[in-house]
Amino acid sequence: MNCIFCKIKDYVIENDKCYAVFDKMPVNEGHMLIILKRHAQTFFDITKDERAAMFDLVDEAKKMLDAKYHPDGYNVGVNCGQVAGQSVPHVHIHVIPRYVGDTKFPIGGVRGVVPERMGEAPAKN
Repeated sequence: MNCIFCKIKDYVIENDKCYAVFDKMPVNEGHMLIILKRHAQTFFDITKDERAAMFDLVDEAKKMLDAKYHPDGYNVGVNCGQVAGQSVPHVHIHVIPRYVGDTKFPIGGVRGVVPERMGEAPAKN
């Protein structure tokens, strides 16, 4: 297998099912990836136990990032499939610290994956 994530051995933090590293092409300072140790392509290909382990590590990563970088907020996201922006076909969760002023117009958050939807007012219930 020629998966770049399967070859990583230098972890920042880990548990029995997954590990975390700093993203080599970070969106912001402190951008981390939570990566499953077992090779699986997308979030929809993993077990409930693996999902729980990944989100346990998201919590650990947040504590570490809070202490080191003091961000003002976070985006936590998963890209599933190439059309959704997944560039490495091995499941991983992005933990992206956000800072006041890092973008001119943050309203919409993850809606920015479709730029035309960024900045729209939330739907009324």
